[in-house]
Amino acid sequence: MHHFEYRNGEYCCEEVPLSRIAEEVGTPFYCYSHATLLRHFTVFDEAFGAIPHIICFAVKANSSLAVLRIFSKAGGGADVVSGGELYRALKAGIPPEKIVYAGVGKTRNEIRQALEAGILMFNVESSQELIAIDSVAGEMGVKAPVALRVNPDVDPQTHPYISTGLKENKFGMSYNTVLKEYHHAVRFDNIDVIGVHKHIGSQITLISPFVDALEKTLDLVRQLRSEGIDIKYIDMGGGLGITYKDEAPPHPKELAQSIAPMLAETGCTIIFEPGRVIVGNAGALISRVLYTKVNEEKTFLIVDAAMNDLARPSLYGSYQHIVPVEEDAVSRKKVSADVVGPICESGDFLAKDRVMPELRRGELIAVMSAGAYGFTMSSNYNSRPRVPEVLVKGSDYDIIRERETYEDLIKGERLPSYLA
Repeated sequence: MHHFEYRNGEYCCEEVPLSRIAEEVGTPFYCYSHATLLRHFTVFDEAFGAIPHIICFAVKANSSLAVLRIFSKAGGGADVVSGGELYRALKAGIPPEKIVYAGVGKTRNEIRQALEAGILMFNVESSQELIAIDSVAGEMGVKAPVALRVNPDVDPQTHPYISTGLKENKFGMSYNTVLKEYHHAVRFDNIDVIGVHKHIGSQITLISPFVDALEKTLDLVRQLRSEGIDIKYIDMGGGLGITYKDEAPPHPKELAQSIAPMLAETGCTIIFEPGRVIVGNAGALISRVLYTKVNEEKTFLIVDAAMNDLARPSLYGSYQHIVPVEEDAVSRKKVSADVVGPICESGDFLAKDRVMPELRRGELIAVMSAGAYGFTMSSNYNSRPRVPEVLVKGSDYDIIRERETYEDLIKGERLPSYLA
């Protein structure tokens, strides 16, 4: 569920009309619901309340300091994949002992940064990465806590770009060789092997891939323990999907009913890394219609948001529901239109061949389910300033990130002396 709905003829986030924010902040902008963010986190957390666990929110989904702070205050941790995400998580007040660090390309500086912070553990993706972590930890005179990421070769039945648990994917270590990697890891002087990690992909709408991957992971845990390797943490990853259009993903309680009994038998602390399922439907991108255009083949709705603001439709062909902000528009004649932005690319669209009410110049739309992988994937392509982010709580809102200026676009750039 989410807290976006029509009230008194206008689409609102909680109790605030989106038109009011648009008038005061300008468009486009991202809008997040505090009530939805907190509810989604709490529902996921409570679903697994019967077993020892940590909810490590996947920062890549939405890295806003304010959003991270909500989860920190609710007792959550963070799943990070870069030094920048680690920096953000710490700035948001997330305790380092609740931070796990994944990603296939950790640099030595990033490893050092994480060890200095005292994170819970690294999720190690390759043999050479393990060598690098051991080397940096040795230089610092500390032991690095690690889990090895196993690639269980389970099909998550999702978009190939967000599948991570198949042999063809770059992530993790092969299920067939990971036991040998563990034998290797425990011989390092500066490595403390404490966990097993798996993550098979994103936007998963079935329970069976989670169960299949977990069964293989638990087989590995049993084998490791039989050989004297003490596994204290099982990192389940994330990936539970949301409804964008007509998907019917399982509720976190349904997932918990299927896997919590299996996990309870291990006696381990379980780490979950939800991202999209927490923030996806808690956010929307608000945009204004600049022009309408009709030619022999197409109707175009040209809006002021573009692929640099929300990359998912262009990148994945994703569906984002589009809602007129004025409720009166809903009953208008329906047309089939492409909703496009100002970027100089034919791939710049938010929707293609979308049957929707006929909208007019100057009217507002809300592009829904944009709380995950929206702002975090945005860019300055075509030298467009990145848009502001707004957090609504009840009848009030705060600008949690200012709109960039043209000066921001060239910050850090320098002309060499011969061009002065």
